[in-house]
Amino acid sequence: MHSTLPTASQALKVIALLATLASPLSAQPHDKKSQLSLDRIYNSTDFEGESLSIQWLTDSHGYTTLENGSSGQEIVRHDAITGARTILVSAHEVTPDLESSPIKIESYSFSKSLGKVLIYTNSKRVWRRRTRGDYWVLDRASGELRKLGGDLPASSLMFAKFSPTGNQVAYVHNRDIYVEDLREPRVTRLTVASSPFVINGTFDWVYEEELGLRDGFRWSPDGRSIAYWQIDTKGVRTFSLVDNTKGLYPTIHEFAYPKVGEQNAICQVGVADVSTQQTQWLNVDGDPRNHYIARMDWLDNQQIALQQLNRLQNTNRLLLAEAATGTVTECFIDQDPAWVEACDELVWIDNRETFTWTSERDGWRHVYLSDRKGNSRCATPGESDVIRLLHVDESGHWLYFIASPDDATCRYLFRQSFDGSALQRLTPPTETGWHNYSVSPDGRWAVHTWSSTETVPTIELVELSTHQTIRRLVKNKQLAKTWGEVNRNPVEFFKVELPSGHLCDGWCMRPPQMDKDQKYPLLVYVYGEPAGSTVTNRWSGGNFLWHQMMAQQGYVVVSIDNRGTKAPKGRTWRKSIYRQVGIIAPRDQAAAIGELLKQRSYLDPTRVGVWGWSGGGSMSLNAIFKYPDLYRTAVAIAPVPNQRFYDTIYQERYMGLPNDNPSGYRQGSPIHFAKALKGNLLLVHGTGDDNCHYQTTELLINELVKHNKKFSMMAYPNRTHSIREGSNTTLHLRTLMTDYLFEHLPQNGK
Repeated sequence: MHSTLPTASQALKVIALLATLASPLSAQPHDKKSQLSLDRIYNSTDFEGESLSIQWLTDSHGYTTLENGSSGQEIVRHDAITGARTILVSAHEVTPDLESSPIKIESYSFSKSLGKVLIYTNSKRVWRRRTRGDYWVLDRASGELRKLGGDLPASSLMFAKFSPTGNQVAYVHNRDIYVEDLREPRVTRLTVASSPFVINGTFDWVYEEELGLRDGFRWSPDGRSIAYWQIDTKGVRTFSLVDNTKGLYPTIHEFAYPKVGEQNAICQVGVADVSTQQTQWLNVDGDPRNHYIARMDWLDNQQIALQQLNRLQNTNRLLLAEAATGTVTECFIDQDPAWVEACDELVWIDNRETFTWTSERDGWRHVYLSDRKGNSRCATPGESDVIRLLHVDESGHWLYFIASPDDATCRYLFRQSFDGSALQRLTPPTETGWHNYSVSPDGRWAVHTWSSTETVPTIELVELSTHQTIRRLVKNKQLAKTWGEVNRNPVEFFKVELPSGHLCDGWCMRPPQMDKDQKYPLLVYVYGEPAGSTVTNRWSGGNFLWHQMMAQQGYVVVSIDNRGTKAPKGRTWRKSIYRQVGIIAPRDQAAAIGELLKQRSYLDPTRVGVWGWSGGGSMSLNAIFKYPDLYRTAVAIAPVPNQRFYDTIYQERYMGLPNDNPSGYRQGSPIHFAKALKGNLLLVHGTGDDNCHYQTTELLINELVKHNKKFSMMAYPNRTHSIREGSNTTLHLRTLMTDYLFEHLPQNGK
């Protein structure tokens, strides 16, 4: 069924109407404890459970939390064994002279001796995170509270951290690294950016977004040197974001953004002597524009370990650099015909002669014990994936890690001996679901968080080796009570076999009271790209509750992980989509939905809808364009309709270079199939999206107009990729989505 909106002007009128009329759901009273509503999900605290953020102390005997006391925030120490509670920093101690209110603590860190506390406050957002702000240091012995940065502007410091001695703090300001001495009022500029394109100690947009790098410098263990990344974006083409809402004339923000096949920034690593401010550059071979230094840290006072990816990201080299001379040697190499990723589980043992490394070289993601001579052996053999290495017990010869060999939707704690024997599951078998662990530095304790789709999060302190509970930290009794009162069916987890023989995991939410003689509309939630998965057995936030609300309203809601998603199902599963992003995934999704329609007679094959965000938005477009007879309605939020317009690191990792794979880029990009649209399409995008650019949605609009295709659209002025900035934005977006589905994928079958 086509959209009923015959012209672009009428489309805008309808969208405006939707924006001004409250959804019936948003008006439901809160005393209906069994019912979910938009207002209850997004405007109330009904489903805000208690959480816990901890920092382990270096001695592992306790951890700290940030708590609200009678006078303001306090940093509190909790003894791991006894549970005894001690206030380490009171609100009074972080109240500046001549001020009546304490500093609002956003994060904090201690010096190694615990004698000083570094406090972060007044933060500003930089791309995804609030990484620019003010820093204060509290000397716990003297009580002196000192603001760092001298006369530098407010909210302009980044990534401040104590030196190993605790006598200095280094931070980034305006693309350069500074060192401030805490024993005297002296600030030393350690680097000097030679041009507006040079960035010292932090990163450009693409390194931050796709390699997870923000903090770009490291103190040496002896505190005499700082190793740092330098990015030079000269020659990288810039992208412009236009803000039409801040004044009479537009504001334009330009930033370096290398799109697929375009020139990258130069990246190099230097070692700055803190006393002389002189930098020794590391002599890493390879074109610095076509290689990525994905990880870097000190091995000891003399050596630095680096990980270098080539541009295709199918080779990761572990390099060892001499800090004094800049000489670099290759220590280890990992390769894959598709792609490899930076290793975040690199742990040095045996006096730094042996290290852990995760690789998929035998078809599964395993931990390998490797040495500097090139010898390597698998320490976690078997046909299952190690999802994440948590801790290496060198004295006991144990590896602790997250895995789920029998169910890709769950996460459990295992340990295995260095020699590959004695695999043990430590998470209790009765606790089905999703488990996270924050392990103490000595590996004796862990703060354990458990949830599932039927179990609200609970948090406890456990002994790591036995998983014995020491004490419950968070029970979330009120959230459990509130959730227990909601009228719903339990989430069903299922497997569906594709015609190809592959088994896909999925979940299904059904209306609470189903009529066996009634047909129900099917709403599919999709992501489908290599960066994540949607079929997980855990308690989550807004999407989870919104899907449950839609089930209450008479929809069957499902989500399916196609091949290529980041599920622990082996290398072949994950990398089968290499050079075919946007090709295999929508095919798998359509085949899986087709099987469900055959198997479940209560599903109406004429009322199938799909929605997704980011990569899921692109998948939703591919679904309704490539399979127009299957999907009746699609809601695509912040999509990338043309893969050629996304960034180098992400898209080239999975698709290769565009000149080497022109057919793949074309066949995977939904814009080239827009002319096949038959059903109802709602496009949503923030015009300030620095990630998946609004530009790509405008290009899709042109293509739809070219083929006289009717669609609906909502642009959120100056909102970023998350579309959450500004008053009421989230509720407005969810109201828009809900009302659109009510109209174009109706519950009553009309």
